[in-house]
Amino acid sequence: MPLRGLIALCVLLGALIFGWFGWREFSSRRLPREAPVPTVNKQPVAFATRTFDPASPAPDMPPLSPGEIAVCDSDFRSNARVRGESRRTDATHTTLTITHITMTLELNINIWVPTGASQRLIEHEEGHRQIAEFYYQTADKVAEQVAARHMSQQVEIAGTDVGAGSSKVLQQIATAITDEYNKELNPLPTQLLFDAITDHGRNNVVVKDAVAHALKNVTVESVGAQNARR
Repeated sequence: MPLRGLIALCVLLGALIFGWFGWREFSSRRLPREAPVPTVNKQPVAFATRTFDPASPAPDMPPLSPGEIAVCDSDFRSNARVRGESRRTDATHTTLTITHITMTLELNINIWVPTGASQRLIEHEEGHRQIAEFYYQTADKVAEQVAARHMSQQVEIAGTDVGAGSSKVLQQIATAITDEYNKELNPLPTQLLFDAITDHGRNNVVVKDAVAHALKNVTVESVGAQNARR
């Protein structure tokens, strides 16, 4: 091939390669960014059964409610960590955008029964444990939905100390996320209904049936009880 033709071919190939890379860069800029998603870390359930002397309960034992002779202490814990990016709009105003949310979930269950407790009483407290663990099965989904509502949230911060203002807002949002998670998870109405069905373990209702009934009917019966009090 003549030298002039070889040069022309090289120029053409170079233009094609440059154009291809330019198209890739342009296309990648046009692709929408994926929306940020929260991270949820759900820890395994921690469980223990402990006995106590009714005449001298252990200091770390939760108090018994009226009608109770044993207790299942189900401690749902959540910790939200929130990060964001700040963009100053003028000398005294900054826009904070939430970019990362990480939630860590825990469930610690301690069953407290008096020394020499009957098998029926132990089974009753196990029913409370089953209800708590049932709610914990979907706790990560609840946490994801709650945290997702705050992703990309923007907050206007006034003042010259951006760091202090941002830290305060991030802590407030983390607290709000935790409060919303606890409110939406809320196994308490089901636990109360289970106690009402079983009379705190004193009647002959089968625990498995009582747990199933409480989980299935808690919404209907809770609404009915609220309407009856009005």
